Amino acid sequence: MADIPKAIRLRPRRTAALAPLLAAAALLAAACGGSGSSSSSSSSGAAPATSAAASGSAAEKPLAPATVTLWVGFTQRELKIIKGVVARFEQANPGVKVKTVGGISDDKIVAAIRGGNAPDIAQSFSTDNTGSFCASGAWTDLGPRMKADGLSTDQFPPAVRSYIGFGGKQCAMPMLADVYGLYYNKKLFAKAGITQPPRTLSELTADAKKLTQRSADGTIKVAGFDPTWGFYENAIAHYAPLVGAKWTKPDGSSNLAGDPNWVKLLQWQKDLVDWYGYDKLVRFNAGAGDEFSASNAFETGKVAMTMDGEFRTAFLADEHPELKYGTAPMPVDDANPSLYGAGYVTGNIAGIPKGAKHPEQAWALLKYLATDPKAESVLSNELKNVPTTTASLKATELRPTPEFKPFLAIFAHPKTATNPINAGGAANQELFEQMLAKYQAGKVPDLHAALQKVDEQIDAQVENASGPQVP
Repeated sequence: MADIPKAIRLRPRRTAALAPLLAAAALLAAACGGSGSSSSSSSSGAAPATSAAASGSAAEKPLAPATVTLWVGFTQRELKIIKGVVARFEQANPGVKVKTVGGISDDKIVAAIRGGNAPDIAQSFSTDNTGSFCASGAWTDLGPRMKADGLSTDQFPPAVRSYIGFGGKQCAMPMLADVYGLYYNKKLFAKAGITQPPRTLSELTADAKKLTQRSADGTIKVAGFDPTWGFYENAIAHYAPLVGAKWTKPDGSSNLAGDPNWVKLLQWQKDLVDWYGYDKLVRFNAGAGDEFSASNAFETGKVAMTMDGEFRTAFLADEHPELKYGTAPMPVDDANPSLYGAGYVTGNIAGIPKGAKHPEQAWALLKYLATDPKAESVLSNELKNVPTTTASLKATELRPTPEFKPFLAIFAHPKTATNPINAGGAANQELFEQMLAKYQAGKVPDLHAALQKVDEQIDAQVENASGPQVP
């Protein structure tokens, strides 16, 4: 029987760091010269406002005619939504046309920069690559432009601010966010006599056991909660904020063995895995439907509770509108109830690549997509992602469903967090998850020693990525 390790992965929108390509981009940037700016990503300015260029205000000099190229990862229905929002920018800026190209990945972005054919704006699904984009100069520093326009990063929540800059450079702007919470099946809850979603990890365990249905031989028919690392959105980064676990020490080195909250989280997960039976979970997961399909195990009632992002509400509305479900913040550490209401956040990032042919027009479009409340609201309503400015959360155009509203509250919670950005991209998560795959299978006899080893591997990976080949 195949082990679960093959399933351990980050969500498709949080792809692994593209180390070889990004390193090459760094070399290219070194040869061409850096951005020349050391502006901090927390630079202050006037109160955030809608871009004058986006709204057509006369307070800003009209943009010169140009055809701006916008590369995004979105495709099909989502790409059509992006183009619709961009059309409003074109209407407000006569003479500026936007060529929007979908289905773009980070490797294509880096290859274009290396080849001297960079788009004017590039959007990425992977915040893990911010460190490489900023440190290498592959994406230009936006700090001077923000300062000149009186724009402050204070309009974004702290967790969002942390993944749009690195090393003193503000090389990206956020473009919607993904926020994680708990989905629960109301019919199965009622059948089990559960009246409200769990708020602590111990309550989650108790409810999971009540909700689980097994065959006579112990085979799992319905999992109350599938705790397997690698199952759907069960990435370790998504769970860290629930116990307040810290990835790094003050000096920036890895802190997995040094923070007891990691051990608390891992032992909770392993205890629940053992209750189900690791082999039985392997078999159950093998029969679960693909995460991004109508056969998703939560959508079909095979899983009663699951961690997922706000985007699942769109899948459910489209694929299983008959399912009665609720959403809530994820349960948290019993010893730290003040964490309840917070969660994990990540998102899309967008920047102006080195070599962009129309940087002025690109900047106007970028700040429109990132800060205009109406644009953010339309994108949120249609794409079912969370808008990325605090002002957008109160925009009159925003129309969240009851199931979507909890994610807006999680996003705004002061203790909502994300994983720290580093020059090694997602290497810290990948190395950690490799160990977790063995741990949940019962193949790690000494957890503390294993965490120490992963710390050493992560520190070595980050040091290597921060070496002379990456300026």
